[in-house]
Amino acid sequence: MIRPGTRGPRPIFVSIRIEASLDRVWELTQDPARHARWDARFSRITPVEPLAGGGIRFRYERRVGPLSIVGTGTTIGERDRPDGTRTSALRFDADSRLSPLGAGRGYWRYREDTGGVVFTTGYDYDPNWGRVADLIVRPLIGWVTAWSFDRLRIWAEGGAPPERWPLRSVLAVWRGDRPRAARCGHRVHRGAIMSDAPATLGVLVQP
Repeated sequence: MIRPGTRGPRPIFVSIRIEASLDRVWELTQDPARHARWDARFSRITPVEPLAGGGIRFRYERRVGPLSIVGTGTTIGERDRPDGTRTSALRFDADSRLSPLGAGRGYWRYREDTGGVVFTTGYDYDPNWGRVADLIVRPLIGWVTAWSFDRLRIWAEGGAPPERWPLRSVLAVWRGDRPRAARCGHRVHRGAIMSDAPATLGVLVQP
C-alpha cells in the first residue's frame, strides 16, 4: 500500500484550464455516468452504496478488447470550502492482476479562474505489474489522463459529446479541434503533488 512520505512511485499530475462555469465542470465530473463518457481510463462507473461518513463506494470497469478490468473505489467531494475551491478525494483498487494499476489514491481540485476553471488532479498507485513495467505504464496513464482532460474541456466549452472523439482520433493529426494531451500541464513527478490533496483523502475509507 502507498504511504505518504515513503520513497515509491512518482505521482501523476495533470492540470487544464476550462472556459466554463464551475457548476458545469462539477456536474460533468461528479456524475458517474458522465464521468465515464469523457475519461478514457473507464468504460463504466457504477455507484454501489453511500459511505457512513459521506461519499460513495463505486465499481469501475475498463474494457480492453475481449478483456474487462474491474475494481472498486471510494470517493467524497467538497462543494463548499473556505478557500472557494472544490475538491474530490478518491481511493481505488483493481480486482485482478489484469490491471497495471493496483491500490491507489488521488484527488481532483477545482479552482475558479477569470472566465473559467482550473481543473487539476494528482494521484499515485502501487504498480501491479512491477516497477520495470511501470516505467512504461505510468507515463502512458499520465498521457491518457491529460488527453481525457482535454476531451472534457471540449465537451464543457462547446458541447461536443465525448463520443465524437474516441481514442483512435489521436491519429487524425489534421484535425486541430481534436483532444490533445499537450494542451494540459502534465507530468510524472516525485515532488509534493500529493501534499496538495484535500484532508478528506486522509479519512476516506479503503475500497
